[in-house]
Amino acid sequence: MLQNLVFFGAAIQLGGALIYVKETLAGYAKPNKITFLMWSIAPFIAATAAFANGARWVILPIFMAGFGPLLVFIVSFKNPKSFWKLNLFDYLCGIFSLLALILWMITREPAVAIFFAIISDLFAAIPTLIKSWKFPETESHWIYTTSIFGPLTGLLAIKQWQFSEYAFSIYLLAIDCALAFFVIRKSIINLFKSQK
Repeated sequence: MLQNLVFFGAAIQLGGALIYVKETLAGYAKPNKITFLMWSIAPFIAATAAFANGARWVILPIFMAGFGPLLVFIVSFKNPKSFWKLNLFDYLCGIFSLLALILWMITREPAVAIFFAIISDLFAAIPTLIKSWKFPETESHWIYTTSIFGPLTGLLAIKQWQFSEYAFSIYLLAIDCALAFFVIRKSIINLFKSQK
């Protein structure tokens, strides 16, 4: 039963990613290519490390958290409004991703890889958090609001609470809630102002 819940959450995540892909191709969403590339790498590292530590179905939402951004990254090359700008955050994110892989290979400790994958993903999120706050019209909330369901269903399906099974999901839940709020907050404020 819980496995079906995880599949349901992953399907919702994929649906939101596909909406974002469509809006990127149409030019409504203007994703940062580096951010979306890093958002695909960090969850893949975390999912692989959790799988190596024995986690199974509960990591499907983490895998999907990387797969959706990978789709956006690929189609962003069709959108001339998408941008590819390397800055300090991008370099730090890349370093943390590489460090996660190296430390995991050296220590054989999945928790180390997951910790650095979270740090890497957070650094990748900072430019989009800033952009979403300042220019929410350049983002689509769908990928973030639907991505809340995947980690939530993954957390509900956990039988034995181990760091490798819950850590990245809790992080994803927090970052997706923040991004969704940043993107839709102006719409909510405008809705309340129009009803006065």
